[in-house]
Amino acid sequence: MTLIKSISGIRGTIGGHAGESLTPTDIMKFTAAYSLQLRNKFPNQSMKVVVGRDARISGEMVNRLVTGTLMAMGVNVVDLGLSTTPTVEMAVTYHKANGGIILTASHNPAQWNALKLLNEKGEFINDAEGRELLEIADRNNFEWSYIDKIGTCDRDYDSIKHHIENILDLELVDVEAIQQANFKVAIDAVNSTGGIAIPALLRELGVDEVFELYCEPNGHFPHNPEPLPEHLTDLSNLILKKKADVGFVVDPDVDRLAIVMENGEMFGEEYTLVAVADYILQSKIGNTVSNLSSTRALRDITESVGAQYYAAAVGEVNVVAKMKETDAVIGGEGNGGIIYPELHYGRDALVGIALFLTYLAKRKLKVSELRATYPAYFISKNKIELAPSMNVDSVLESIAKKYSDFDVNTIDGVKINFANEWVHLRKSNTEPIIRIYAESNSMANADLLASKIIGEIRELA
Repeated sequence: MTLIKSISGIRGTIGGHAGESLTPTDIMKFTAAYSLQLRNKFPNQSMKVVVGRDARISGEMVNRLVTGTLMAMGVNVVDLGLSTTPTVEMAVTYHKANGGIILTASHNPAQWNALKLLNEKGEFINDAEGRELLEIADRNNFEWSYIDKIGTCDRDYDSIKHHIENILDLELVDVEAIQQANFKVAIDAVNSTGGIAIPALLRELGVDEVFELYCEPNGHFPHNPEPLPEHLTDLSNLILKKKADVGFVVDPDVDRLAIVMENGEMFGEEYTLVAVADYILQSKIGNTVSNLSSTRALRDITESVGAQYYAAAVGEVNVVAKMKETDAVIGGEGNGGIIYPELHYGRDALVGIALFLTYLAKRKLKVSELRATYPAYFISKNKIELAPSMNVDSVLESIAKKYSDFDVNTIDGVKINFANEWVHLRKSNTEPIIRIYAESNSMANADLLASKIIGEIRELA
């Protein structure tokens, strides 16, 4: 059994003993800590928190515990029921709430669940707020509300509808162009809330032929829910069988978008953001942001139009902070996470679908033809385990010093930028592991670069 307490929330496996997995005791403790943190942040205010969940089997149970705990702490709740992560984020500002809790373990298997915590802007709480919350939870000293101060619970089951309406109102979403393209679209929603949201979005975009795969939001994931190529063979086969123009797949909470081409091959999750950014930059030249482990292709297309690319530390909250700092027009992460600030500052697969289909319709290209217009990069992902006594920071410092004649970025581990490739080293916060990501113009070269750095780390160790 597993329980992971981090600055962005709490996640773990369902069942077991308190403090060792995600039990009712732990759920209530962290929800109460979040309530107390909000009370301290907004003194003398009536607290309101939005709660939404993905379709996990444990979702209803966790939702009742969270909602009841919030009410017992004097917080008024807006319960969205089955929802998506970006929908909850947008609902926080729509309802003028003080925060939000998303009940989802994202791409983790079905036995997992989590509490992801939002601030009053509908954005993930920052590092300082996360550490403060963990301290409050550790103290475990809560004053529960008396009978006349218990919170209320209202329900808003139209939040996905409102989310879609806001997407349709975006200037760069062209419903008419999508309608005229007569796209045939296949989707895989891994039996979670994407099965509710994506068909509804496609209908509003004027897509008449939609082939649904695993769109029953029952929480029984038919395959590993992380949208990686090895998990998407069913969708690829459906695309070929139905001669669909494109396939979309999302993770259980619908904040990551992967695309499958008309030939059944992967577009590449790193290139979801690249393609959407390409479209945005054709209409509005501006800065772009992705994290240090994302493909260089975003930098290439950004600089090709005379704009500036910026790299952020890994983590959505870090990407959002850099986007605001640089006034970026588009940003995100190479795992298929698109952040379009014209809508909101959060990864959003739904807006990604709408923008991608618009661009595809305007370019009048097959998806594979569009993919061929972008630089070809390949990322090798590896990790190396060190002895528990090893000083990981010392190892990273030594690597950075060795390559100091190159462009070295140390805001999040060590990233070394070479002329035509890069390597990024990040340490785990929970175990003596260094993750090594390398990108080059072929997978063989990326693997070779990663192996070279791994060998140098082993020498140091």
